[in-house]
Amino acid sequence: MPVWVAISLIAALAQATRFMIQKQLSVATLSPVGATLARFLYSAPLVIVCVGLYLAATDQALPDLTLRFWVFALSGGVAQIIATVCTIALFKRRNFAVGVTFTKTEVLFSVLVGFVVLADHISLLGMAMILNGLTGVLILSKADLNRQGGLWNISTGLGLTAGFLFAVSAVSYRGAALALDSGDFVVRGLVTLACVTTAQTLILIAYLVRREVGELGRVLASWRRSALVGVTSMVGSAGWFMAFALQSAAYVKAVGQIEVLFSLIIGAVVFKERISKREIWGIVLIVSSIVLLVLDSELGR
Repeated sequence: MPVWVAISLIAALAQATRFMIQKQLSVATLSPVGATLARFLYSAPLVIVCVGLYLAATDQALPDLTLRFWVFALSGGVAQIIATVCTIALFKRRNFAVGVTFTKTEVLFSVLVGFVVLADHISLLGMAMILNGLTGVLILSKADLNRQGGLWNISTGLGLTAGFLFAVSAVSYRGAALALDSGDFVVRGLVTLACVTTAQTLILIAYLVRREVGELGRVLASWRRSALVGVTSMVGSAGWFMAFALQSAAYVKAVGQIEVLFSLIIGAVVFKERISKREIWGIVLIVSSIVLLVLDSELGR
């Protein structure tokens, strides 16, 4: 199995677990922005420690952080914050597995954003499999027709907005990792992650202090559960960032759609949620594209 695929699978499992904890936090304790801060607040220090330990263990120097690097890193960081808030808000309107599946539209948007920003290309087979995933997303959207007023409802809007902004963040993070002038793929991924999560933490703290009085205190008070968000976030994000240093964002995120299966299991076991037959078919179509996309990426090397 290619290294980037194995890393992406681990990241997907960690991300599904993190979303599970964030859903519990958003329902029981925190606002969407507060639950988003919990992700970054407790992961940023862990990532910084990991960077220091890895650099020392491998005798590598810290890469130069150029202006190009910071433009990519900060653009991706802001896009990811907004996307995460949209996702948590979506969890309150749809069940867990379907909510996560809506965010998987990021792989579709990653093709366009990756081509425009970094000139990343995918093959015709890759595009066909991504369109297969789009079919699954449309089926999921149609599942809301009778109860929420048509295809273009609030849930669909939140999901597609989150998917697009996650794509922007993924491509931006790949751009940031490629902008570093030294270090192996682990160093590039971890350094980018450390800079991004630190900036995101500061941005969200400033927002909560000004706009949601008392929410920062609630985030700190929920440190036991929020710390779990930080750990799972660190594992998942580190995986994505290292994979971005090795492969285009579209392919990485296509493999990451396996998270839908993980979330389906979590939704059924933890939240006692039921998935309709239509929604199951949508999920199956999305996940079925992963194997061929991986094969296509390897054959195209």
